[in-house]
Amino acid sequence: METDTTKLVSVRGLADRLKLPAAWLKAEAEARRIPSLRAGRRLLFNSSAVERVLLDRAAGINHEGADDG
Repeated sequence: METDTTKLVSVRGLADRLKLPAAWLKAEAEARRIPSLRAGRRLLFNSSAVERVLLDRAAGINHEGADDG
């Protein structure tokens, strides 16, 4: 059974979920400031992991090298 915490979503799916611009999320992923996974040309995200990193960043906690892949 697949749960929300294990499901990978696209940039657009994550943008819709978090109400953030897809271009900003893509730039953050490419700069390795949020965790992401490259599958060929696609950029995929674990939405729970990204949310956790963004919440930690808002709290002043730094995640170095947040890239998963």
